[in-house]
This record gives sequence, C-alpha cells and structure tokens, in this order.
Amino acid sequence: MIPRYVVDFDLAKLPRIETDVIVIGAGIAGLFTALKASETKRVLMITKKSLFDSNTRYAQGGIAAVMSDDDSPDFLAQDTLIAGAGLCEASAVDVLVHEGPAGVQELIRYGTLFDEEDGQFALTKEGAHSQRRILHANGDATGFEIVRALAEEVKANSKIELWDDHFVLDLLTEDGECRGAHVQKPDGSRVAVFGQATILCTGGMGQLYRYTTNPEVATGDGVAMAYRAGADIRDMEFNQFHPTSLCYPGAPRFLISEAVRGEGAYLRNIRGDRFMENYHPQLELAPRDVVARAIVNEMEATKSTYVYIDITHETPELIKHRFPTIFEFCLNYGLDMTTDWIPVAPAAHYMMGGVKTDLRGETSIRRLFACGEASSTGVHGANRLASNSLSEAIVFGQRIVDTINQLPEGKSVADGSGSNSQRNATLTGALIERRLKLQKSMVRYAGLHRDRAGLLKGLEELKKQLPLFQLNLSKREELEYANLLTCALLVTEAALNREESRGGHYREDYPQRDDLNWRKHTILNRENGISTERVDNDV
Repeated sequence: MIPRYVVDFDLAKLPRIETDVIVIGAGIAGLFTALKASETKRVLMITKKSLFDSNTRYAQGGIAAVMSDDDSPDFLAQDTLIAGAGLCEASAVDVLVHEGPAGVQELIRYGTLFDEEDGQFALTKEGAHSQRRILHANGDATGFEIVRALAEEVKANSKIELWDDHFVLDLLTEDGECRGAHVQKPDGSRVAVFGQATILCTGGMGQLYRYTTNPEVATGDGVAMAYRAGADIRDMEFNQFHPTSLCYPGAPRFLISEAVRGEGAYLRNIRGDRFMENYHPQLELAPRDVVARAIVNEMEATKSTYVYIDITHETPELIKHRFPTIFEFCLNYGLDMTTDWIPVAPAAHYMMGGVKTDLRGETSIRRLFACGEASSTGVHGANRLASNSLSEAIVFGQRIVDTINQLPEGKSVADGSGSNSQRNATLTGALIERRLKLQKSMVRYAGLHRDRAGLLKGLEELKKQLPLFQLNLSKREELEYANLLTCALLVTEAALNREESRGGHYREDYPQRDDLNWRKHTILNRENGISTERVDNDV
C-alpha cells in the first residue's frame, strides 16, 4: 500500500509559516486563482520550478468560450457532452458554458491579448466543435500569451508571495480538513505552511508516458499527494493522447495543434492516402481518441512509426499567419509546412481524471481545492473537448475563490509526526533508468490500446517498485518518481477495473461502450480502495 507520507517528519521541529491561501502550482489555474484570491486574502504561491513551467505555456489551440452571436451555451454544452462520451456531469458542463465568457473577460482585464480581425475576436474551429469559438493569441501561442499576462500580474502583486523551486511533499490534514502543506526548500530544508485554504493547481501527468507533449514538470504531484492524504481520485483511466505530435529524428514530441486540422489540414498515411473517412464521419475533426486510435491503426497497417499531416493546399500566407510558432519550429528541423507533409504520431497529452471536486472546486477533504488539469470537475467526462481545459481553469478558479471568501476561520494543525517506518536506506541505482522503465511499461500496457493480460502485467511491474516508499527520498527527481509511480498505479488499476471502451480508455478485450454497466465514474481512495459512482445527471 502507498504510505500516507512520502517522507517522515516531526511537525514540532519544523519551522511554521502561516498565510491565508496556499496555491500549489502555476499554469493558468495557479496564476488565475492566486490573482483572484489576492483581492481579499494573503496568498502564498509555491512552484517546483517557475511560473513559466506548466502545460498552459505550451497550449497552442486556444480557449473555448461562447463569444459569437452565431454560437450559444447550448451548442458548446452539446459538443462537450458528445465528446465526453456519457461521463460528463451535466451540471458542471452547464457551469462551464455559461460562466466561460466572463472568465475570458477577466483574462483580458489581466492583460491577455487575443487575436482580432476587423475589431472582433478571431475565432477558429477545432475537432468535435460545431462552431468557430476558439479564441487564440499570436496565432498558435495562446498558452504562452496567457501565462505572460498573468505572470506579470502575479509578480507585481504585493499580496502574493512567490516561492519558486520549492517542492510540496505532502498535504497536512487533521479531522478531515486540509490545514496546509509540508514543503521542501531549494536548500533541502523543510517547512510547514498553514493556510485557511489550499488549492492544488499542479497540472497533469504526461511524464507517465515515454512520448508526451507535456513539459518535464508534469509528474502528477497534486493527484499523488491528494491520494496519500485520503482524497477521492476520479476517472484516472481516461488519458487523452493528442493525435498529432511531431515525430521526426532529433526533434522533441512538439505539439502540432488541433487547430491545424481545424483550418483544413488532412491526415495521410505513409502511402499518401487520406484515411479518416474509414473511421469517422467528421474525418480529421473527429474526437481526439478516435483520431489517435485511427493513426495508430494506420501506423500498424503500414508498418510505420508515423503518419503525415498535410496543410500544403492552404496558402503559405495563411499558414505562416495562423501558425507562426509551429511553422518556425518545424522549419528549424528542415520541415516547411507550406510545402512538406509533417510526420506526426500520438503522444500523451491530457489527464481527464484527477482529484474529485464539487461545483465549487472543493475536494472530499474540506478546505482542499483542486483546479485545472489536476482536478476532476466533471466537465471532461471520458474525453476532453479541445480547448475546454483553459476555460475550465478560469471558471472553476473563480468559483474556488468565491467559496474561500465564505469560509469560516480555520485552525492550524496540532503538533504531530508523519512516519511510515524507519527509513534508513537511500535510493540506489539509476533513477533515469527506473523512470524510463515505468514510462515504457505505461506505453506498452496502459496506453492507447489495453487489455486485461497487459494491465495485469503492468500492475505487477509497478508493484515491484513499491519498496521505494521505504527509502529516504530527498531529491526532487526522487520525489517526482514516487508521485509518478503513485499515478501509474492509479491509472492501471482504474483501467483494469473498467471492462468497456469509452473515450480515452480503450480495451481490446472489451471494445464496445457499455452504458448499461459502465456509465459511471471510477473512484480511487487510499483507505477504501476502488469503487464506482453513477453519473449524477442524465445527458
């Protein structure tokens, strides 16, 4: 069993710091909630690297919101529910589609500059969207622009104290409430931080897989520490693999935005044939899970490691204007989007599951909130609709702050200790090798294609690593690996339990969607094990 604490401590011997609100992580969720909370509270923002290291920074496509007279909340809700494959919570989707536009206006107020044409927002369309509703910035650099604007505001805000290069080890809880966090400083010393509310904005866990569009920091820390603290974790079997990441010798798995297909790009196998008509009526704009599996099928059929994305039929002017970042990146590797087909393959991209929250963003542990990719609000269901992630973060970030402002005064945790057993040994062996082995195991057994035999094999391999938790872990890389191992076990257990195929979860031994038996969420809890929960709302 995974222990309660990743390191031992004696609270009485730790330095204590008190604040009002603790924000763990950066990205759009952390930056936005910190700014909103600072309007009425003192905020401590803790990042394990810097404000600019998050998945948000790499978000290209944009942010989905109803900003046009041709669109409506009902249209966006319908698209979200269809993509979510029956597991969206209708109440959460309703919140998202109605409160999203106000959130966008807040981003603008904080200085985000979205692209415009003739004085109106330049809206584009992405896969599984029925309308042009995606706001973008600098063509394909939306995430970077949002982070730029919000980070400038955070750094200039005297009510936000920023701790870069600090690693949150565990959450401190007492009587079913979160009272704060145990934090390791850059010099290795540790401190206890207490607050009236703690918000997990720690992002996803793309580093579970060998190939990912996520940055190095995406190691599932928030989900892992919440699980250890006893929070409910929901729907971890649903992992979204982006269909089109650059697959070229010497180049990283750089994201080729869904918006490229939204602007008319074709997918071709290595024979040059378009193939999406064999898989879905929406062709290249089918839901991401469908496109990703179609690409893998074509790769296997043609014995290739990639397919092509082709936008050469569009004008060079449109391509360079709409996708300047992608165009320049590909050009650096000798690929010209205006004349060349770009080799792509699926890569781990987004975690639909996470720490279960209510419509206020609060978890099953009182005073502990989760926002952004680390959360499971019920919006995304089994498969996130493109560009809903950024809007979810601001909508529920606002709701979290509204809730915190109504909280009664809390108390600090009493002196105590956190200990699993005496830990004397230190980690030996190459950590890079361990991490690579875990990533390869997840790709092989819990990736785009899964079955019972493979998942059992993967679970067996992962459980062999559990003695890690009895070692003295201190380096950031060691602690991240412990969190990755925790998340890998949660994903694999949830995937083994769900005997059907739905959204981002595909079982070759159960290839059909089974609404009669499986239109329900998977709940993982450290004390109670694995269980299921019916979807609250009929959709």
